[in-house]
Amino acid sequence: MNQHGITTPLTVLLADVQPAVRQGVRSMVEASGDATVVGEAGTTGEVLAATSRHRPAVLVLDPQLDEGTGMRMISQIVRLAPETGVLVFSTLDDDKAVAAAFHAGARGYLVKRATADQIVRGIHAVGAGEAILDRTIAARLGTLIGAGSRPRSYPFPQLSDREREVLEHLAAGRSNTVIARELALASKTVSNRVSNILGKLGVADRAQALVLARDAGLGQAAAAR
Repeated sequence: MNQHGITTPLTVLLADVQPAVRQGVRSMVEASGDATVVGEAGTTGEVLAATSRHRPAVLVLDPQLDEGTGMRMISQIVRLAPETGVLVFSTLDDDKAVAAAFHAGARGYLVKRATADQIVRGIHAVGAGEAILDRTIAARLGTLIGAGSRPRSYPFPQLSDREREVLEHLAAGRSNTVIARELALASKTVSNRVSNILGKLGVADRAQALVLARDAGLGQAAAAR
C-alpha cells in the first residue's frame, strides 16, 4: 500500500540460469494477480544490476546461477538492497545449503518441486518480511534434530515462558498471523514478543532467529501440529 492508501502489487525479480524456469515462475506470479515481475536475470552480473535498478520487494534466486558464487551473491544482494527479501528457489535441499542460505541473509528457501501455490505463498511471505522454509526440509530437519536427542536445559534462558512459546512457532516457519491464531493472542502481542525475542537473541531479523532456534533443536514440535 502506498502513501495514498492504494494497494500496489508486490514487485518480484526472477533470477535463474534457465529461461524456462523463469517463465514458469513468472506465469505463476502473474496469475496470482497481486504481484508483478519487474525483471529477469540469468547471471550474477544481471542479478546485481537488475536488483539495483528495480529494487524489488522479492528476489527469487537460484544460488547455482553461477557456480560457487551463490551464497556470496545473497550477501551482496542483502548489502546492496536491504529492502529486498531473497527467496532461494533451488534443486538443492541438503541441510548445509539451507543453513548457508539463511546465514547469508536469505529470508526463505523453497525446493524446485514446490507447487505453484507454495511458490506464490512463499513470495508473499518473504515480501511481508517473514521467513519461510520448504515443508519437506522443515520436516526432515525436525526429524534429524529430534533423533537421539536427550533431555537438556532450554537453550535460551533469557526468554520468558511466553516468548519461548512464540519462538517455538517461529522456528516452525509460522507467520505472526498464524502464531496469533494458534496461541489465541492479538497480532500486536505476537509482534511485540517477536521483537523482544530478536533483541534478546541478538539477531537482526526473524530469518536469523529461525536458523538459531532450529540449530538449537526448536521448531519440530510446532511443525508436527
